Amino acid sequence: MTVAEAVQIARSRGVDLVEVAPEAKPPVCKIISYGKYKYEQSKHNKDKHKQKGGKVKEMKFRINIDAHDYQTKLQHAEEFLDSNNKLRAILQFRGRELAHPEIGMARMHRIIDDLKGMAHVDTAPRQSGRSISMILSPLAQHQRHRKFEKPKIEYVEDVEDEEDDDPDANKPHQHTLSMEEILVSMEGDTGRPKKRH
Repeated sequence: MTVAEAVQIARSRGVDLVEVAPEAKPPVCKIISYGKYKYEQSKHNKDKHKQKGGKVKEMKFRINIDAHDYQTKLQHAEEFLDSNNKLRAILQFRGRELAHPEIGMARMHRIIDDLKGMAHVDTAPRQSGRSISMILSPLAQHQRHRKFEKPKIEYVEDVEDEEDDDPDANKPHQHTLSMEEILVSMEGDTGRPKKRH
């Protein structure tokens, strides 16, 4: 509708015509109370400011954690810290593991060493009951460097280069599949384990 029609409808209802999306084509307006609209906007902005500080993420470890599981947990810990969240690391003892708290402390100090490129210690590791806990805070953005970053995997499509004189140059790499090969293998996959012949 035209601007004049919208203003007339807004006045007849006793409210205002408020432009909410001026960059849209055509611009979007709402027929609402302007005071109420400003109040809602201020509430929305306050919520954004509250979330800016980050949260405390919790990660649990065990004394006899597998090396691969340890690396995966530290990858996630680096992601949390990179998102400006604090990290609470908790090492839990089970059964007779509690007889050797020094092993747990050694594990916690190893976590500190492995994450020193991303965080500093807020609360030093301390034992309480059947667990040891500590809190780590992220370093400033320009000081961070990740040690356990996941490798980036990309899809690479073969491009044949006719200018190469090398006969092996046009052969596809063993690890690269064409889109057709991928689609064919997906069609034949029923989700069941393959039978050996």
